[in-house]
Amino acid sequence: MNKKTIHDRIDSLRKSLATQDLTAIIVPSADPHLSEYLPEYWQSRLWLSGFTGSVGTLVVTADFAGLWTDSRYWVHAADQLEGTGITLEKLAPGQPNHIDWLADHLQEGDSVAVDGNVLSIAEQDRLLNAFDVNDITLITERDVLTEIWSDRPALPAAKLYAHDEQFLAQSATSKLAAVRAGMTEAGATHHLLSSLDDIAWLTNLRGADVDYNPVFLSHMLISENDATLFVDNNKISSDIATALKDSGITIADYDAIQEALSTLTPEDLLLLDPSKVAVGTLSKMADDVGFIEQMAPSTLLKSVKADADIDHVREAMRQDGAALAEFFATFEQRLANGERLSELDVDSMLIDVRSQQPHYVSPSFPTIAGFNENGALPHYRATPEKFSYLDVAEGEGGLLLIDSGAQYQNGTTDITRVVGIGQVSSEHKSDFTTVLRAHIALAKAHFPDGIASPLIDAICRAPLWQAQMDYGHGTGHGVGYFLNVHEGPQVIAYSASTPKERAMKVGMISSNEPGLYREGKWGIRIENLMVNTCVASPTETEFGKFLNFETVTYCPIDTRLIESSLLNQVEIDWLNNYHSQVYAELKDRVDGAALEWLTERTQAI
Repeated sequence: MNKKTIHDRIDSLRKSLATQDLTAIIVPSADPHLSEYLPEYWQSRLWLSGFTGSVGTLVVTADFAGLWTDSRYWVHAADQLEGTGITLEKLAPGQPNHIDWLADHLQEGDSVAVDGNVLSIAEQDRLLNAFDVNDITLITERDVLTEIWSDRPALPAAKLYAHDEQFLAQSATSKLAAVRAGMTEAGATHHLLSSLDDIAWLTNLRGADVDYNPVFLSHMLISENDATLFVDNNKISSDIATALKDSGITIADYDAIQEALSTLTPEDLLLLDPSKVAVGTLSKMADDVGFIEQMAPSTLLKSVKADADIDHVREAMRQDGAALAEFFATFEQRLANGERLSELDVDSMLIDVRSQQPHYVSPSFPTIAGFNENGALPHYRATPEKFSYLDVAEGEGGLLLIDSGAQYQNGTTDITRVVGIGQVSSEHKSDFTTVLRAHIALAKAHFPDGIASPLIDAICRAPLWQAQMDYGHGTGHGVGYFLNVHEGPQVIAYSASTPKERAMKVGMISSNEPGLYREGKWGIRIENLMVNTCVASPTETEFGKFLNFETVTYCPIDTRLIESSLLNQVEIDWLNNYHSQVYAELKDRVDGAALEWLTERTQAI
C-alpha cells in the first residue's frame, strides 16, 4: 500500500479525534463476532496501517501511532510499516501491550475510543481495569472511522447453503438439544452465540462471508423453547428457511439482535462467552440482566468429532494427499526442466490440483510459500507486488516452506512441508532433522485423558530445547470439520492458560507443527494433523486412561533433507512406518508421474 495513503489516513483520523475531543483510539483486528479472518468491511486496522497480518492492534494519538503484534509478524510488520510513521511495538513476555502503553502514557481525564462493535466483553474488562486507576475514560459508542472511510466495502451477501447431509453425523435438532443441556447445567435461561463457526456447526449450514472459512455473518439467541438466527434474510433461500424451521430455528434480521436482547428481564440469566461477544451487541440490553460468562457449550461439543466425522476427515486427507502428490511431482519436474517458478506459482498450482478433488470448496487459509529468508517469516504471504523466484546459484541451495490447506465438505486440511531447491547444505539438513525429531516426539506421545492441552507442548519442544533452539508460535491448534482451520478450545502452546475447557479429549483434531526460523536465512516447519485416540492396547490401567495421536495427514516428508545419523532407531521406525502408511493410503489414487514420485518419496531410510 502507498505510504502516503497511510499518512493521509492517519492524519484524517487524528483530525477526527481532535474534533470529537478524544485523546486516543484503539483499532483492533476484529469484527462483531471476534473472528480471526475478517470481511473487508471490518478490516479497519489493515485499511489504516497497511499491515496485512491477521493479528495486530493499532493505537493512534495526536503524536503517536503504534502497532502491537507478536513474533510471527515482527519482520513482516517492520517491512510494511516502514515509512508510514507507525511504530512497530513487539508483543513479548515482559513487554508492555497496548493497554499498558495507554495506561502509562495518558493523563487523568483523557479519553480513549474503541468501536464497541469489535470489542469483546473480556477485552473491555481489561481496558477498564487498567484505565480506572488513572481515571481515563473508555468510549465504546462511536465508530470514529465512519466519517473518514468513505469507500468502506459493503457487508458480504453470499447465500447460505446446507452442509452436505452425507457428511453429517448429527442433525441440527440434536445439536440444539445438546446446547440446551449445557445451558441447563450452567443455570442459564438464554444463550447468546456470536462466534460464526459455532453457529455454522449448530445449524449445519455454511456460507462464504469470510475468506477461507465457510461461515456466515449471524448471531443466535437460544432459550429453553426458542432459537432465533439473526442473519441477512436475503441470504436465505426457501430450502434453507424450511430446514431451519424444521430444526426449530426462526429467522430474524441480522441487525435485530440488539433489540431482541433488550427484551430480556432481571429474571433472565444470559449465558455468553466474554471473549466471543462484542460490547456493541449488548448495547440495548438492560443493566439488571444477569450474566453467566463461560465458554459456549457448542465450542466444546464441536471440538469432539463423531467417529463418522473422523472417517470423513480421513477420506478428505486421502484426497488432499493425492492432490499433493500430483502437485509435488509436477512442481519438481518443472524445476528439473529449467522452468523459472515463483512462490506465487506454488499457490496457483496447489489450488489447481486440489480443486480437482471431490467435494472441494476453497483453500482453508492463504497459502504460505516462503523461499529462503521468506520462509523464516511464519505467516509470510507472497503477493503480486512482493514475491520471490525460486532461484539458486549453481552449486548452492535453499529451502522452500509450503504451508497450505483446503476446505472440503468432508473435512478441513492443513499441512506444511519443506522442499530443498538446488544443493542443500549440511546446516539445512541438521536444522530440518531437529525439527523432524520434535514432530516425531509429539506424534508418538502418550498423555493422560483430560490433560490440559498446553501442558504437552514441552514434549514436542524437548529435542529443540536440548539443542538450545525454539520457535515463537504454538505447536498445535484445533481444526474444524469443514469449518475454521483454527478452532478451539484445545491449543498446544506452553504460554497458553490451562482452564478445564482445554482438556484433551478423544475425537479432537489438532495440528503438530514445530518449526525453526533463522531470520534472513530460512524457515522450517513440519505439520501434520492428528486425532486424539485411546491407547489401543494399554500396558497399564491402574493409573487412569491414556490417549495418543493418530496422524491423519498423508504426504511424504522429504527424506533428502534428513541427516539420518541424528535420528535414533525409534525415530527412524516412526518415519518409515508413516511413509509406509502414506504409500498404502495413496497408491491407488494416483498414477503416472505422481505415483512414481510417491513411490520414491516413501522409500524407507
